[in-house]
Amino acid sequence: MLRSLYIRNVVLIDKLDLDFSSGLSVLTGETGAGKSILLDSLGLVIGKRAETTLIRNGADKLSVTAVFDGQKSNLPLQKFLSENEIEAGDEIIIKRTLDTNGKGKIFINDQPISARILKEIGAMLVEVHGQFDNQGLLNPCNHRNILDSWGQYQHLLQQVSTAWEEYHSVSAQRAKAEADISAAKAEEENLRHWVRELERINPIKGEETELSARRQELMNSEKIIESLNYAYQAIGGNQDISSALRQAESAIDKANRYASGRYDDIYAALDRALIEVSDAMDRIENASADIGLNTSEQENIDGRLFALKDLARKHGVAVDELSDTLSEFRNRLSNIEFGEDNINTLRRTEQEKRLAYLESAGSLHAARIDAAQKLDEKIMQELPPLKMEKARFITQIEKQAETSWGESGYDSVNFTVATNPNSPQGPLGKIASGGELARFMLALKVNLAQSSAVGTMVFDEVDAGIGGATAQAVGERLSKLGSDVQVLVVTHSPQVAAQGKQHYKVEKSTTDNITTTSVNKLEQCERREEIARMLAGSCITDEARAAADILLIK
Repeated sequence: MLRSLYIRNVVLIDKLDLDFSSGLSVLTGETGAGKSILLDSLGLVIGKRAETTLIRNGADKLSVTAVFDGQKSNLPLQKFLSENEIEAGDEIIIKRTLDTNGKGKIFINDQPISARILKEIGAMLVEVHGQFDNQGLLNPCNHRNILDSWGQYQHLLQQVSTAWEEYHSVSAQRAKAEADISAAKAEEENLRHWVRELERINPIKGEETELSARRQELMNSEKIIESLNYAYQAIGGNQDISSALRQAESAIDKANRYASGRYDDIYAALDRALIEVSDAMDRIENASADIGLNTSEQENIDGRLFALKDLARKHGVAVDELSDTLSEFRNRLSNIEFGEDNINTLRRTEQEKRLAYLESAGSLHAARIDAAQKLDEKIMQELPPLKMEKARFITQIEKQAETSWGESGYDSVNFTVATNPNSPQGPLGKIASGGELARFMLALKVNLAQSSAVGTMVFDEVDAGIGGATAQAVGERLSKLGSDVQVLVVTHSPQVAAQGKQHYKVEKSTTDNITTTSVNKLEQCERREEIARMLAGSCITDEARAAADILLIK
């Protein structure tokens, strides 16, 4: 529900603070007083396009702030806010500004948001209906959801959604399996050739690195042998290190005999050194023996590296991925041999899931037909008091082609009307005139209000072109609608205005050549005068006041 609206520098409004209550609120005033400015201001905070022409003359920017209650029962809104990480407590405060350069800012609970996000949030907070409204009820794309919401068969919708997901999933698996096996069959000969080719070379992960290292070693074998020989000569050449170590070890042993083993640690160190030197010489000698000018080995390595890289380029992979490629080709050949069994299994499962979906969709179809009949009856009951006793409202439900099936079933739902007995049924938005359309919309909204998550509905001149008893019936239904949701109505009809729980008068005044629009909430005696003015015009008579008193008696 809209609690408050704060407007600054919008067209003729300088500063305006309005508080709203539940039920039906009516806004009246003479033509040109600025009632549309209020709707434009509200439109800004629910996502309508912001234009600099709305900025009051002489001001550098406009600002509109709307305060809504927390909308805890509005589950679609709560889900959307959560998905977009927007915090909402007991209040939802939307503020929008626009300067003369066309730059604007939008905040919800002090969090900046985009115009796209605002538009989606606004649609879940407020519905605006006018003579030329082309959204909501007039959009056939919404009719199925509207009927489903009114019908209250969520369990069936969930069953159909689950059945569709399962059917669609296995259908996709079957289609992929068929495509895969078809592609594999088309290249079966190539696959067998590639497998034989890869099996001959038998690629091993990591061997490219090992072969490259060995190749590098072979290419530098002369230098390696030269270095090893030098190291061997340095240790065991003219300077016989081993002999020197043994001599030193013998001398320390002799000293130990005179010192009661005091130099045992030195003796042990020399002994270790002697062992390490001997081991090093053996290792150098063995290494020298291992390194040889093996030309044939290098040629073999070069040949294998070339073959591996050539196959890698051929299949568009790294050398280390060739073994995985071989496994993939083997699997694809295996699929050709055993894939038909898998496809047959998938086809059987798909058929089972399809039948399960059709059964669930059939139950939903029956529930929709039942709900549509009941809705049609209720709408038809509303039409005679609205002076549309000859009109017909029919909800058409048709089974769609399989290409249009989905998680919401296989039905198309359209609200159709005929305004005369011999006229064919047609789309709601194309058959009815402006005034008829407004009354159809009102009849629908009265019945759909309890199933709607939107907390505020705005009707702009829903009474256009009607008067007398028809206008009285429109007012009564707007009042009835106000018992379920908050309703704001811009009206020129005294019969409608008299039904309001709250009454706001829009006035325009000029001071020092500056024109300003103001809005005042009327007390009971002030309402009497305003309704009398609406009945009689600028010259209010006692008869008009008496008539106003009659209208105000509820």
